[in-house]
Amino acid sequence: MKNTSQKFIRQFFISCGVLLILCIVIVILFDPFFQYHKPLPGLKAVLTDKEYQCVGSLKTFDYDSVIAGSSVAENYYNDWFNEGFDCQVIKAIRSYGATADLCYLLDIAFENQDLKYVFYNLDPSALVADPETTYEMTGCPMYLYDDNYINDVEYWLNKGVLMEKIPYLIANSFMGDYDENDSYNWAQWKQFNSDMALGLYIRKPSVNEMKPEKYYQDVLDANLNLLTSRIEAHPDTMFYVFIPPYSMLWWDNIYREGDTESYLYNMEYAMKTLLPYDNVKFYYFQDDREVITNLENYMDILHFSQDINHYICNSLISGEHQVNEDNYEERISGMRELSYEIVNKLIKPYEDRIKVDIYDN
Repeated sequence: MKNTSQKFIRQFFISCGVLLILCIVIVILFDPFFQYHKPLPGLKAVLTDKEYQCVGSLKTFDYDSVIAGSSVAENYYNDWFNEGFDCQVIKAIRSYGATADLCYLLDIAFENQDLKYVFYNLDPSALVADPETTYEMTGCPMYLYDDNYINDVEYWLNKGVLMEKIPYLIANSFMGDYDENDSYNWAQWKQFNSDMALGLYIRKPSVNEMKPEKYYQDVLDANLNLLTSRIEAHPDTMFYVFIPPYSMLWWDNIYREGDTESYLYNMEYAMKTLLPYDNVKFYYFQDDREVITNLENYMDILHFSQDINHYICNSLISGEHQVNEDNYEERISGMRELSYEIVNKLIKPYEDRIKVDIYDN
């Protein structure tokens, strides 16, 4: 009886060991987060979960260019850039788009590839964000962000990976209509119209005192230093830096927060800082009156439809909306006039459809 019991226990542990090894082999083989290799032959690069897949894809995929940006950069169709710039592009996305986070991703890309182009979406909020990375504090799976294979046990023996992520990868590779050029794209499930944009805008009834234009100078300098250090370290890479077009609701909101003058100063200062570099081309879309005043282009105060993403890409290719050292001050001056026209005139017809923040003090 004792021998039988010992034999059963031994077989149990052997079976458990074999099962564990099998799980590890399956995860490493299919590797849905692309930590160890690019997709197996016949499988697609199904990229839908940036927090888990972005770092791995930057380490293991073949590419020579990067689209770096926040959630507004997720909806670019990769082949627009591939065809327009004769490159092979991949996305380096962080929802917040903070400078430190995007520079972290750029460092991984530069470590693994020689980049021809960096298409850098520069959000105004990124210029005033904390110049420290936010991955760990926001709960990202840091075992996927380092090069320590020992802590990958959290990846290897993860029920969600085995039961959900791997089947999802296989299903989208063979049965679905997933398009690899739509990596991280969320626009296909959203509606873009004035009802959506106005419905999601909760307006402050009060207007704060306008901040001094240099209110954010310290953090502005810190963020620009992060970006310029990468630009200087990679003189053979062309950086296409562009500020995307937020809706006029966003301009109304920052006016009420007292940020109009400081944000305009930040954008002008960023242009002044970056334009002297030979490997930087700067584009400005905030002052595109036709786009930002048409709320049918938006789902909220800043997220625009994929048609606008395509418009931005085409402009980068053609050179439209480019600013230079001779005209950047004039462009910001024109944006200042437009921003005050928005809050004093253009927003008025929509005021009866805007929700008011009843908790504003």
